[in-house]
Formats: sequence, C-alpha cells, structure tokens
Amino acid sequence: MTTLNYVCFGIAMTALVVAGVVILLYRRNVHKTIKTIDHMIEAAISGEFSERVFDESALSAVEAKLAQFLSICSVSSKNLLAEKNKINELISDISHQTKTPVANILLYSQLLSEHDLPEDSSSCLKALCIQAEKLNFLIHALVKISRLETGIIKVSPRQEPVQKLLDVALEQIMPNSEAKEITIAMKGTAIQASFDLKWTVEAIYNILDNAVKYTETGGSIVIKVIAYDLFCRIDITDSGIGIAEEEHSKIFKRFYRSQTVNSKEGVGIGLFLSREIIAAEGGYIKLQSSPGNGSTFSIFLPIDK
Repeated sequence: MTTLNYVCFGIAMTALVVAGVVILLYRRNVHKTIKTIDHMIEAAISGEFSERVFDESALSAVEAKLAQFLSICSVSSKNLLAEKNKINELISDISHQTKTPVANILLYSQLLSEHDLPEDSSSCLKALCIQAEKLNFLIHALVKISRLETGIIKVSPRQEPVQKLLDVALEQIMPNSEAKEITIAMKGTAIQASFDLKWTVEAIYNILDNAVKYTETGGSIVIKVIAYDLFCRIDITDSGIGIAEEEHSKIFKRFYRSQTVNSKEGVGIGLFLSREIIAAEGGYIKLQSSPGNGSTFSIFLPIDK
C-alpha cells in the first residue's frame, strides 16, 4: 500500500470517527432536550412550571412560549370559572325570587278549580295550571343541576340493593304508566351496586318518564338487570317511537328536544340531569335506538366504590 493510500485511509477513518462523535453528541443533545421538555410538561401538568433557561437557545424560546401558553390557559380557566359561578348565582337568585310567585299561582289555580266556572274559563285555568307546573318543574331542575355542577350537592354512593332502587322508581312512575295502559315488566334481582339512592332514583325515574311519554298507549317497558365484574347494568327498553342515530349524542344535552317530539310535554332537561347524576357516581349511560323500534337506555352503576 502506497503512502497516498495510507493517507487516504487515515483521513477516511478520522472522518468516520468524527462523524460518529458528532452523531453521538447530537443524539445526546436531542435526548437531553426531549427529557427537559418532558420535565417541563410534567411541571406544567402539576402546576409547578416556571422558566429556568434564560438565553437565546431554542429551548429557552420553547420554555418562554410554554410559560406564555400556561399563563393564557390559567387566565381563561379563571374567567370560565368566574362566568360559571355568576351563572349559577343567577340561577339560584332566579329560583329564590320565583319560588313564592309560582307557589302562589299554583295555589290560586287550585282554589279556582274548586269553583264552578264557565267552560272557556275552565279551559284557560287548566292551561294555566299546566304551564305553572311546567315552570315549577323547570326551576327546580335548574337548581338541582346548578347545585350538582358547583358541588353544593354531592352524591354519596354506597352499597345498596338495585331492587330497592328500581322499586322506588317504579312506584313513582306507575301512575303515569297506568294512565296510558303501559305494562312494565321486571324480574327481581339480588344484585347490589354502589349509588346514592335518592339521586339515582331521580335519574332512573327521568328515563322511565321518557319511556312512558314516548310510548303509545298499550305499549310496554321491560327492565333487565345484568351484573358484570365492575359494573351493574340496568336496561330500560320501551316499545316507543325510537330515536334517530344522529340524535343519540344530542338528547343528553341540556334543553335539547327533537323536532319529532315538540308536540309532547317536556323541557329537555331530564336526560341531561340523569347523565350528570350517574356520571357523578362513577357510572355512565348508553343508548340503543332507531326510529319505530323503541329505545334501550343502559345505565351502568359501579359494583364497588
């Protein structure tokens, strides 16, 4: 091998060594940067983030931008919380101020109904009573939602027999179902789950009330209870009008009412309240339905808490 070949070989080996060192240093710097950014994100999540690099590097620029972003998020969060508190205070004030007038309207309507009135006056009185009852229900529902969302009222789940829960809910819905000659079938169960009896009865009742409301006279409702490892599933299946698939995610929204049921009584708040209650207990609600084929609302309650 000539001297020139040795020189070329030496240069090539040196170049490889230098390239290897450069690549190694680059990988170490990348790893260090990623690790630093990871620590920054963890600190941001825990609320302990603060800028530590004060130079002209790219990492310092990232820290500055992240600090600015977190500051904006914090301000936005505080503003949203303040707006939410204002709305809840407004709802509470409205409830307090309207409670007495609505109670008086209901009282005087009842007193008037005990007198013999002309037919047209009786019709007006009946309409007044219906609207007053609707307003009373709406105000109470808004107050419940407001108190649940702000934590003023907290659900307190504990191990209870599911049968007890269903018996209380059925007792409340029976007058409505009997008025429409709707049969409700349910097998007894010994399953226990974790729930707040008072609030969960209201959640179940709201779903049963919808089932009765949107099922034709002479229809049926079937209640089935299934136990899984982590959850107890309560299926409430009706033979009603059903719900279009594109509305499945909408019906649990506050005040949402489908165009197909505008002629029915309701304010669109029952299912929203049911979902909030079940979610607060660590459970969830699923829906299976299609137009003309009835609906199945599945309520999942934790087995253990």
